[in-house]
Amino acid sequence: MHIDMHYYGTYCMARVAGLKKEICQTIASAAQFVDDNDHNHNIEFKDGRRLNIVPTARSLYNIRNISLFEEEHKKVWLPFHFLPGDKGRTVSERLICRKDSKISQDMINHCLSEVDKPFGLYLFGIATHVYADTFAHYGFSGVGSRWNRVDGSSIIIKSHDRDTEAERRFEEKYGETMKGVRNWRQRALDEIKSEAAEDLTGALGHGGALKYPDFPYLKWEFNYEYSENDIRNSPRDNLKTFHEACEKLHNLFSKLEKYKDSSFNPIEFSKIKDVVKDILAFEETDRDKRSSLWQEYAENGNLFNSQEKILPYLGDLWERNLNELKDETIDIEDAKEEPEIKFLLASKIYRMYVIYDLLASYGLFLD
Repeated sequence: MHIDMHYYGTYCMARVAGLKKEICQTIASAAQFVDDNDHNHNIEFKDGRRLNIVPTARSLYNIRNISLFEEEHKKVWLPFHFLPGDKGRTVSERLICRKDSKISQDMINHCLSEVDKPFGLYLFGIATHVYADTFAHYGFSGVGSRWNRVDGSSIIIKSHDRDTEAERRFEEKYGETMKGVRNWRQRALDEIKSEAAEDLTGALGHGGALKYPDFPYLKWEFNYEYSENDIRNSPRDNLKTFHEACEKLHNLFSKLEKYKDSSFNPIEFSKIKDVVKDILAFEETDRDKRSSLWQEYAENGNLFNSQEKILPYLGDLWERNLNELKDETIDIEDAKEEPEIKFLLASKIYRMYVIYDLLASYGLFLD
């Protein structure tokens, strides 16, 4: 998933559920910043203490990522983007991410129970990112594995409608035919791109399936190179699974009674399900344009029953602040109240919980 879902979709589901705008902004910013936080420097405090930043993202297409940070796959991709689903016979099969898995439900409920702590909203934002990703990344794992290998020649892109303009845009950018009409050149292009991505990433995540799992409107088919596992099925309907993710997020946010806006009447998901589907179905590869559609529907009153602007994403500000802290020694009492520091603390707490508590309780020992 991209910023259109992790920030704007998350913000809107929280707001529709009745949360205060600033709370929606904090949670959704933390959710999106999981994808933007690739920092790995330390923050030095005046009293001698030090905060080691936990990166929550790495570039799938950075070769140095594979050669220098292979061990971090278990510390970055697996806990933050491909939470294991714990199904299968072997450990590598059990590490495959599953949509709305029991592990993901345990994770999100634990973070929900921590929401009132000083870092709680940031922790819950991180958790919503990971939970939502299970609806996009299912069938792939966050470690290099043969189970991630995709037969690039089998990828078929379809469409939910016959919007020829959307088909043209997609074909221009990715060399695909949205209706699934495939010639040898298109098959070859898919296969080359898929194999190249797998080679660069060491069959990590959904590299072999390119960006297709993250497009909310996409209906597509593909085959894995290894078909023994029960999740090896196709086709995929991203619109259906993203829509399901929105409903699940809305249900979670509805539980945050303490953070609800007394001047805003919560809206049942059933009342806006068609609006959400219309937004997700927008066939546009540009994530900023997809994000703009969430904003448009909010501002014209179709989402919140009144005209309202979505507050801006805070991650860019957090990024600038973290960059400024690289070469400074700061007072810990001042720093601990800063939102970007709260996010960093939450990410460390989240990772320790997932790896050393949650996954270990399922018999998945990764350290």
